[in-house]
Parts: sequence; C-alpha cells; structure tokens
Amino acid sequence: MTATRATREGVCLAVDLGTGGPKVGYVRLSGEVLWHDHQLVETTWLTGGGAVQDAAEWWTLICNAARRGLASGQFSADEVVAVSCTGQWASTVPVDAAGEPVGECILWMDSRGGPYSKRIIGGPVAGYAPRPAIQWIRRSGGAPSSNGADPIGHILYLQNERPDVAAAAAWYLEPVDYLSMRFTGRPAASHASMTASWLTDNRRLELMAYDPVLVKLAGIDESKLPPLVPTGSVVGTMRDDLAADLGLAGGVQVVTGTPDLHSAACGAGAVRDFDTHVAISTSSWIGAPVPFKKTDPLHSIASVPGLNPSQYLIANNHETSGLCLQWLRDRVFPGAAYEEVLEVAAGATPGSGRVVFTPWLNGERSPVDDRRARGGFHNVSINATRADLARSVLEGVAYNDRWLHEAVESFAGRRLDPLRIIGGGAQSDLWCQVHADVMDRTIERVGLPLHANLRGAAVFAGMALGVVRAEEVSELVGVERVFRPDPANRAVYDQLYAELPKLYKAQRSMFARLNGRKGTQA
Repeated sequence: MTATRATREGVCLAVDLGTGGPKVGYVRLSGEVLWHDHQLVETTWLTGGGAVQDAAEWWTLICNAARRGLASGQFSADEVVAVSCTGQWASTVPVDAAGEPVGECILWMDSRGGPYSKRIIGGPVAGYAPRPAIQWIRRSGGAPSSNGADPIGHILYLQNERPDVAAAAAWYLEPVDYLSMRFTGRPAASHASMTASWLTDNRRLELMAYDPVLVKLAGIDESKLPPLVPTGSVVGTMRDDLAADLGLAGGVQVVTGTPDLHSAACGAGAVRDFDTHVAISTSSWIGAPVPFKKTDPLHSIASVPGLNPSQYLIANNHETSGLCLQWLRDRVFPGAAYEEVLEVAAGATPGSGRVVFTPWLNGERSPVDDRRARGGFHNVSINATRADLARSVLEGVAYNDRWLHEAVESFAGRRLDPLRIIGGGAQSDLWCQVHADVMDRTIERVGLPLHANLRGAAVFAGMALGVVRAEEVSELVGVERVFRPDPANRAVYDQLYAELPKLYKAQRSMFARLNGRKGTQA
C-alpha cells in the first residue's frame, strides 16, 4: 500500500509529544488505535522561570518506539502510509540547517524572556501596551504574552542571553514542526502550528507569509522562521534513509504538524462548528471549531487558525490540570498509584467538607493571565480529612474549568453542551462526574481518552490525504460513556464555585508580592 492509494484502513505513525514525554502509536486513518507506547521525559526547571527539555532525546525515543510498534505484528509495514505529529505548542526548538537541535527546547512554561517581551508589548492595560497590542490583535487575533512564556519570548531570550545558540540556529521550530523536519528533512510550518507566535495575518489563512508589521514589532530575525504551508497539507515524504532504518516502505507522507488543541478536536470527534471538547491533560483547555476570527484579550481566549484554511478553533489554556492530581499523588500520597488517590477522593462527599482547592500551581493563562498565581487549600478545618483534601483537588480543577467554560460560552455566543472529554484525567469516572456536576453540562467520554490525541493525529492525516470527511469524524470516534449532571449536587457546587474567582481576586496582590521576578519562584 502506498500513500497515493491510501484508504481509511491505511495506518498512520502518530506522535503525540506531550510535556510529560512522547506517546507514539500506529493508528488507522479511521481512528482505530492498533498499538501505542509512552515514554517519559523529564523537564529541567531553571531559576528565573526556566523550563527546558532535550529535543534530541525526544527523537531517539520516538524512533525506538516506532521500531517496537512495527515489530508488534499488529499490522504490516506496507500498511503505513502517513506520519502525523501533534503535541505541545508555544515551545521553541532551535535547530541547525539539518534539523538537529543546537540548544534545549524552551517549553511553553518558560518565562525567562519576560523582561524582553515586556519591552515590546508590556503596558498598563491588563499588562499590555494598547497600541502594539491592538496591532497584533487586529492582524493575528492575539498577542505575545507579556510574561514571555511563548515563542517570541523564547526567541528574544535566546537573542539577548544565549547569543551562541541564536547564532547556531538556522530555524526556530515548534516541537511538531521540528519532528516533521526530522522525518522529511524539510523545514515547514503552518498557520496552525505557528499560532502561539502571533506572527501571521490570521485574517487571511490562505496567505503563506509572515506579517512584516508583526515581525518588526517582535524584533526577531524573520530568516529563522520556517516557511509556511497550508494546514492539513503534506509537508513531504519520509526520508528514504529514515524509512529504511525504521523498517517502513518508501513513500510515507508526512502531514503538517498540529498543536494538541487541533488533534484533540479530531480525537474527540468534535470537528464541526461549535462541537466542544474539554481536555484534562497536564494542562487543560476547552476548544470548539468556529467560523470566525475573534479575540477576548481580557480572558486570554482567541479563535486561532483551525483544522483547515477556512476554519478557526477556540483556544485557551489552564496552566495546570491533570498536573494537580500528579502533584497530589507525589507530594501528599507518596508511593501511591493514581487509582489509590482517586479511591480515597471518592470517600468524601460532594463539596469536600467545603474545602476549596485553587489549582494554580504554576500560574494561570485563561480566563486570567497571571504567571504569579499559586494554588492552595482554603477553608480547611480541623475536621477536614485526607479524603476531603483529595476530592477538593478534583473539584478545584472542575471549578476552574467552569470558570473558563463560562467565558468560552460568552465568546461563542451560545450554550456549549454537551462537552466531549478527553485526556488522562478523563479515565476517572469520578472526575468526569465531578465535571458534569460542577459545570452543569453533559459530559461525553470518548473511548481511550488518554490516546485521543494519537487518534486525532491519524484522523487529521486521513482528512489531509482525502480519505476521511469531516462530517464522518464524530461517528468514527464515538462515545464510550455519558455523564449527566446530578441535580442533588447543584446547590453545594454553585456555592463553592462562586468562591473561586473571588479567591483569585483577593489574593492577586499577594501573588505579585511573593512571586514577582525578585521573589520566590516555584
């Protein structure tokens, strides 16, 4: 089977490069997961807000996993017709002309470029200077973070504090575009993959060029930005030497890389306008395709370039979501499995004895952009139990999702219900039901929610190769279980949720005092 004769039964080598490490799978273009693997990668935390990973390590792990999957016997090598990469975005990999990293990947959480971002965009209105912010929003639909936690902040940091890396870099690539270049040898990006750079005129998704006004405002070297190709197109064919090394047939097509937001929409089966999904992954977001470009800078919500050159996707992000459960397990239940922690949490009644957990363990982005915010347990009495504390973490994440969902519904101009739920946290029946009760929305869990992005990457490839139609995706993905709001929990959750935004407002000045640049950084 070759790419030119691809059918929906063809197999895609799908890569989901999460912050916790790459997931690699072989998935039919129709969405059937045949084999999957997950390798962990450590994040190195540096003083001053730094967070980096080794991009060369990603590549080694991905190639090794690809060989293991091929040796599994679940499919034949000549069935593999496509490669599709998805994952973290707003991160930066500096590479040489051959696509080899010349420095560490600067992650989306890294805010060391903040001082330089503030010089170009910082100001008195919600942290922004009005004139440049308006120019950015008018053209791209968003603007660089004044905190520096995005590619412009990363590139400015390298230019000013790591001139050795900046000089060695031929290209600054998003992680998914880095992987595509390793597969094909070709540097390329799309409006979708470059979303967080805010350097394209997103009023004109057909225009394959960076906006000269925005590039000048950013003060970065345009020659090191990868050439643009249409979202959902084929970047190129897998290198012959790599195909031989992995044991694959020639002619495997590599499609444009996508942010995890985009593959999540495909993997949730939510690709039609206003079909909504919520992710409980390391971070969290609520996304939906929409037919318009729009920006809500007050709540850090925008519609960004979508799954094709004629569609947009609602984008936003919670900094920590599933990561809160990981923190709870590691710090409060050392040595316990996630299942044990969730079993303890299930022992508490809804409302967790009126303990409220604020889940801002590493700052927040939406619906407030505050890198200095921090989490906490509130209203803890002497009678609070370990079960109350555990359940309050699950509920706190759900309160935060409700806060965001209210802003997203206002943005969309309509009620968004039901919500398809994906991500590692969606594996928990308890957490799904908590979301349904807190948000007062029907929650639909897809099958294998942990691997929704792998499935979505393959389905996206199927659409790019013309063998899957968008109107088929919802049914192809399907729903494994439905969670409906329990009216008996409405009153307690409404009361406790109302306190979450108030807690942020009450503590905002404290966060600034304790966690400013010269203060203690987490």
